[in-house]
Amino acid sequence: MANPFGKVWLITGNSEFLSDRARQQAIAQIRSAAPEVEVAQSSASSLAPGEFTALTSASLFSSATAVVLTDLQDLNEAAAAELLQYAAAPSDETAVVLVHGGGAKGKGVLDKLRKSASVTEVAQQAPKYERDLIAWVRQESRTLGRAIDEEGASVLVSAVGSDLRSLAAAVDQLVTTLAEGEALDASVVKRYFGGRAEVRGYEIADAALDGRLDLALERARWAEAAKVAPLLITAAVASGLRQLARVVTADPGLRDADLAREIGAPPFKIRSLRQSARGWDEASLRRALDVVAHADLAVKGGSAEPGHAVERMIIDIAVARSRTS
Repeated sequence: MANPFGKVWLITGNSEFLSDRARQQAIAQIRSAAPEVEVAQSSASSLAPGEFTALTSASLFSSATAVVLTDLQDLNEAAAAELLQYAAAPSDETAVVLVHGGGAKGKGVLDKLRKSASVTEVAQQAPKYERDLIAWVRQESRTLGRAIDEEGASVLVSAVGSDLRSLAAAVDQLVTTLAEGEALDASVVKRYFGGRAEVRGYEIADAALDGRLDLALERARWAEAAKVAPLLITAAVASGLRQLARVVTADPGLRDADLAREIGAPPFKIRSLRQSARGWDEASLRRALDVVAHADLAVKGGSAEPGHAVERMIIDIAVARSRTS
């Protein structure tokens, strides 16, 4: 927004990290437009009657004023009336940033604000599926001036998990660490994040589901030596089996891209899953899922030998796969 004054920014969405970053970016733009601006920040839940009007009034010390109001979903009726009245006729010397935490609470105020010509909504929805997280990582990297390929982004998501704040920090680390011209791909991600527990869980799962028993056991023993939590390994294997089951039971005529959209996985991973699926059928997958469920209960229940429970799971998965009818 070229001129933030005389406007209302409405930041909505279910991601605290994305909303917080959007709020900070809005404040930065406001300060860039008017370095002398006074920025008042408050929670909507604490506003007393008349306080919002006071916050948006002209300042004695600056020609420009900015108000940042978080937790908009908790705004009381009196303050909501003041806000809506202000949005209908905003001051040219004031910028207002509103942050709503997501959900249905406060929807009435949101709907009325959206109808106001002075309001610009910045919607921030957290990625829901694995493919969305991968796309988000790739966009994050492009924003920082470097491109990461799809496989590299997938490995990073497996390594770091779905927490956006952690993923953003990981992308920033990779971009700032790499030499000029060095490709940001899966091999680079593994170099910097290969020791993360989730990556090892993902690698163990891939080997087990592909029928590579020796490799799966070798990786499981490495993970145990590296003190990787067994629960992360059982979770990774369960996730892999669920995706594999979706592939096995899908219409064989579906294209990779269509199947990827249906199960929430990146297209390149579909090709790998289709390859793995050749060794499975619905009956063997059910047996394998039962095996993982028992292993998961064992490690969650504080088994005296969780490493043995993981190895037993991997062996039993191999047995289930070998009995494919």
